[in-house]
Amino acid sequence: MELMGARWRKSSRSSGNGGDCVEVADNLPGLVAVRDSKDPTGPALTFTPTAWRTFVTEGATRLHRARALADLAGRGQAGAFDELLDKGAYRS
Repeated sequence: MELMGARWRKSSRSSGNGGDCVEVADNLPGLVAVRDSKDPTGPALTFTPTAWRTFVTEGATRLHRARALADLAGRGQAGAFDELLDKGAYRS
């Protein structure tokens, strides 16, 4: 699959120390691509916009549940996944 023209982005909360990060490109018609930021020339996973939206929505639901439990236990933390949601990575 050709990913020429993909505009890759990652969370601004990602550290510059080689942490575990993914990049998302959602500017291509009919697909959303995801890759490992440490291996930009490596393989990318591709999703239909509907499949990506489902994946992100389910992940967000589970993240918010886990965060609510952590808050109850006094251990809540902000996460980089939230920023991808805020920037519309799951739009169609």
